[in-house]
Amino acid sequence: MDYNLDAVRSQFPSLSIEDAGVPRVYFDNPAGTQVPSIVVERMSECLIEANANVGGPFETSRRADEVVAEAHRAMADFLNAASADEIVFGQNMTTMTLHISRSIGRTLDAGDEIIVSRMDHDANITPWTMLAEDLGLKVRWLPFDVETFEFDLAALDALISDRTRLVCVGGASNLTGTINDIEAISAIASAAGALTYVDAVQLAPHVPIDVQKLGCDFLICSAYKFFGPHQGILWGKKDVLEALTPYKVRPAPEALPGCFETGTQNHEGMAGTAAAVDYFAWIGANLAQDYHERNAEYAGRRRMVRSALQSLFDYERRLALVEPRVETVRGYTFKSLEEDKKEIIKLFDRMKGKAEAGDYDGAIADMTELEGKLGEIEDKHAALTEAKTGYEALLSVLEPKMAIVRAFDGDDEDAKAAADAAKAADDAMKELAEKDE
Repeated sequence: MDYNLDAVRSQFPSLSIEDAGVPRVYFDNPAGTQVPSIVVERMSECLIEANANVGGPFETSRRADEVVAEAHRAMADFLNAASADEIVFGQNMTTMTLHISRSIGRTLDAGDEIIVSRMDHDANITPWTMLAEDLGLKVRWLPFDVETFEFDLAALDALISDRTRLVCVGGASNLTGTINDIEAISAIASAAGALTYVDAVQLAPHVPIDVQKLGCDFLICSAYKFFGPHQGILWGKKDVLEALTPYKVRPAPEALPGCFETGTQNHEGMAGTAAAVDYFAWIGANLAQDYHERNAEYAGRRRMVRSALQSLFDYERRLALVEPRVETVRGYTFKSLEEDKKEIIKLFDRMKGKAEAGDYDGAIADMTELEGKLGEIEDKHAALTEAKTGYEALLSVLEPKMAIVRAFDGDDEDAKAAADAAKAADDAMKELAEKDE
């Protein structure tokens, strides 16, 4: 499906900002995204029309009640939660994790074990190691493979014991981009009677999440990572949340989710979060129609949001230049370009050797493989402007090499012409290498 960049860009006012006549460039998306107009409008509307505390018998308060209720409904749709009561709002992921860790800690005893990972953001590590220090818990560390940047689930199996009570992992790494198999990890933890706490801050902006299918017990994310305001959102299984003792003041509600939402909430942030979900629904309805059928089991906004995230993820995969079978999303960089260059040269040298040895059929076969590899690189680099320049330079060097086998028909004169072309190509490659340095 073609991705209408102009339609999307038009939704973001910040993209029209210029500094000294130069369009501003935003390279800090991992630290926070820009917001579409609908988010700005809903937050402003909340502050103008619903600027009151909840629970009052007057119109402004009733509007605040609706803002809060809609935010819970929207995030329930975003995560496919079974109930809006399972959605808890708070300041941010770190603060909320520190908060909920105290409630979880009340269910643990000295000697119980918590598993944290070497891949995670510290916000999903230090709250648990501090809890362990306070309660005399044992912390076990789940490593990851430094070659694949993925967890070895056999290593998790080896860490699990009859004292394991909690497994804390990230849905996606903010450093490597690895998308972890949360469903499998949750199944291992659940089989041992342990809870699973998932940091989905980096996962939520890119992958449709269905908490009912993942099997985890808690999942937390931040709206500012997916075009919303600075707002944290925690999902927890209803029965698990209800079994915990919330740390709250006496006037706070006893029921979910209010018992975990301490103090007056950021209503305008909640309004903006719901608007961010509606932005995804707009993408799904207008730019991701091809994905509706595959999400037929979902209805309404949930279907549109999932369609949007799937279409966006497919677009991102093309940008990241990852084969469809690969579950780890990695960016394509100039280092990757150099690796492709080396592979092409190696393949060319093999083809050249066969040609010089008179194995023209073998050389022609290698030529076909080489052309396929060049086409593969072209598809990759076309997605990245900066890499496309590198591809064109590479192609200019390789074209004379390709001419070698195209001229082959077993004639000695052709072989001589091929040798001359190879020398010219080698000289050009050396020149390119000197420029790269």
